[in-house]
Amino acid sequence: MSPDALDDVTADAVHSEWAAVLDVLERELTASAPTAIDARASDSVATAATVLDATPWAEPTTLGPVPRALVGRASRLLAAQRDRMSALETERRQILEHLGALRQVAATDEPRGSVYLDASA
Repeated sequence: MSPDALDDVTADAVHSEWAAVLDVLERELTASAPTAIDARASDSVATAATVLDATPWAEPTTLGPVPRALVGRASRLLAAQRDRMSALETERRQILEHLGALRQVAATDEPRGSVYLDASA
């Protein structure tokens, strides 16, 4: 096999491995995104929770740089991840505001005595 053929095989293998890495990252991003059902869900509707891998991502060190053909895809994925992080931060702030409002309401509640009287005793 010629050196050029080996380089092509190596380049194809690196491309395939990077494509697989990007596939995983895209799947995880899609799985973490809210769905239309989640947005409409009420207290009476149970929604299935998606459990994601909480292991921090580390750049693959054995693959080398992202192949030129995948740079656009990787850039779009990075932009989508940043958008999702921004949306999560907005949701986090809203939840903290709601929790603060609930705590303020709970702080105004006065302890009450018994509400019911057992007349059968």
